[in-house]
Amino acid sequence: MGVGPRKTPDTPVQYLKGIGPRRATELAAAGVETLEEFLLVLPRRYENRETFQSIASLKPNDLTGVTGVVLSCGVRPTRRRNFRILEVAVEDETGQVRAAFMNQVFLQDLFKPGQRVVLYGKVEQRRTGGIQFTNPEYELIEDASREQDATIHMGRIVPIYEKLASLTPKLHRRVVHQALKVVGDTFEDSLPEGVQERLGYPSRSQAIAESHFPQKAVALEELNRFRTLAQQRLVFDEFFFFQAGLALRRRELISVKKHHSVTVNDRIRAAALEVLPFRLTGDQRLVLKEIVSDLTNPAPMRRLLQGDVGSGKTIVAILAALVAMENNLQVALMSPTELLAEQHFSSLKQVLGRSRFGLSLLTGATPTRERQRLAEQLADGSLQLIVGTHALLQEDVGFQQLGLVIIDEQHRFGVAQRAALGAKGSTPDVLVMTATPIPRTLALTVYGDLAVSNIYELPPGRMPIVTIARSDVARADIYALIRSEIAKGRQAYVVCPLVDESEKLDLKAATEMSEELKSRIFPEKRIELIHGRIKSRERERIMHLFVTGGVDILVATTVIEVGVDVPNATVMVIEQAERFGLAQLHQLRGRVGRGADQSHCALLHGEQISDSARARLKVLEQSNDGFVIAEQDLNARGPGDFFGTRQSGMPLFRVGNVIRDHALMERAKDCADEWLQGRDVSAEDRAKMQEKWERRFGLVGVG
Repeated sequence: MGVGPRKTPDTPVQYLKGIGPRRATELAAAGVETLEEFLLVLPRRYENRETFQSIASLKPNDLTGVTGVVLSCGVRPTRRRNFRILEVAVEDETGQVRAAFMNQVFLQDLFKPGQRVVLYGKVEQRRTGGIQFTNPEYELIEDASREQDATIHMGRIVPIYEKLASLTPKLHRRVVHQALKVVGDTFEDSLPEGVQERLGYPSRSQAIAESHFPQKAVALEELNRFRTLAQQRLVFDEFFFFQAGLALRRRELISVKKHHSVTVNDRIRAAALEVLPFRLTGDQRLVLKEIVSDLTNPAPMRRLLQGDVGSGKTIVAILAALVAMENNLQVALMSPTELLAEQHFSSLKQVLGRSRFGLSLLTGATPTRERQRLAEQLADGSLQLIVGTHALLQEDVGFQQLGLVIIDEQHRFGVAQRAALGAKGSTPDVLVMTATPIPRTLALTVYGDLAVSNIYELPPGRMPIVTIARSDVARADIYALIRSEIAKGRQAYVVCPLVDESEKLDLKAATEMSEELKSRIFPEKRIELIHGRIKSRERERIMHLFVTGGVDILVATTVIEVGVDVPNATVMVIEQAERFGLAQLHQLRGRVGRGADQSHCALLHGEQISDSARARLKVLEQSNDGFVIAEQDLNARGPGDFFGTRQSGMPLFRVGNVIRDHALMERAKDCADEWLQGRDVSAEDRAKMQEKWERRFGLVGVG
């Protein structure tokens, strides 16, 4: 099938000239299968190539274009084996310039003497004197009509794309130009009529065309900031339908009724007071009130509980669990790691040990016979609370009446995993918790269908952690701090990035660090090593020793990032801190400062670190506020790296960027809510929205 005039946005991309079956397979792997999906891969930036310079006016470091005639073309060998340079001499009426193509000898048949050519790139000073273009973009001009066609690549504001499959920048641009021609104005204007008119956006077809090949009058700065009307229209389109889907999901959840009811009376209040180990903070009381209100509501709870490290989320979750169990319901608490599950189980036993409810722990390390016994107790209802890891998701784990699901450090679980645990009950209430606060710019996306509760207030008596970033040269001072704190009866953590030595990354291993501290630095101190490969029984033994004061220094990997609560530990040393992200450093720092004594965090780094790493460590030195740090981390790393993988539940926007376009996201939410207000959405429209969500955002359905 050749390229003809009658193509639609749904036409497979392989039918474009220059793509074909092989490249189509590559593009499909990148999530691009149709012409519409291809044309929604917008330029990452734009360059102004409207005017060509004369060769005589070129200066080193210019980023510019010239047009001229090929004088000569030849291959020059180098001292490096199998590395040759193709050199092309080009002249115009003012002078000559050389273009050097590194190890691209295959281009020599393209450049014939007398051939007219356009070059664009950075001008560099040659070591032997003179100037040259190195690996410039080029366009061969064969006749007058081709010279006019070359304006796709030169003589205009030119789109620059991220690398996509095996497309070269020039081929990508040419195929986009071709796709726009064959699709024409057939893109459906799917925005509701009233919304589009009010915002004054161009049509969808016009917006797509001008986002790739903007008019000459458009300001380059506006284009590169993604602020033109054409670009904003496409971002708004995506955000509007995302927010409409969220609004439908919220509406669907409100219409669903739980198969159980929860009441809170004086007996339950007395039971809660009996197990409460301390007085709640104002934020904890407020959040608990919101959660209990959800529990007693006929609709299932879908709530996110955010709180900084050490803010006391766990006790709030325990009290919510108690309310559910007092109403004859079962509770499941799922954690991402065995260590965190063990820590939660320990905390629950301390608080609920005097209650009448049975609780247990289920992880991948649980023996088969014990696992079978727990599965039977959950099925017959004699076990009311289970704490576990992914092991809770296995088929043989069922419940008599699961009423409350608590997911801790939720960003480490995939959407499907969270849904799988919820499916083990009949419309259970769901509470997800995180000590990595979600910045407002993401809350409207990932958690737009959840009610959000925040705990900002730390328990009384907590002092801000003193954080210092030092190079390895200051290691002796850090060891002196550890020695001083241990002399006061305190304890310390030393965290290393890896368990085993890695030649590739040249990281100090936790095993090696443990041996050095034991043999050379602190031979008289009690030192233990903990990491993810230690068997759970041995890990429990070591953690119990540390919690009860039987260990002075705990050397660990990031396995202790979350959940470990030892108020007597007052020093956290993080080796090669430049290797960690902001949120992870803040999590690790949160293992200290959990008691009334002044705590310290030392961020040790190499003598030579990047400016970005230095800036990260500076943020930690200046702030203890996890919400502030989360915003900084998001701005530095972007939403994909902030959450990690696609499984985290982060929607896959093709056009929008939730940081850059956060104001548009808020406007889209307002418009979607207003448009849906009082509107009946048919089953057919809901099905269309479901398809859009799965296809466009890579997420589970809207209902």
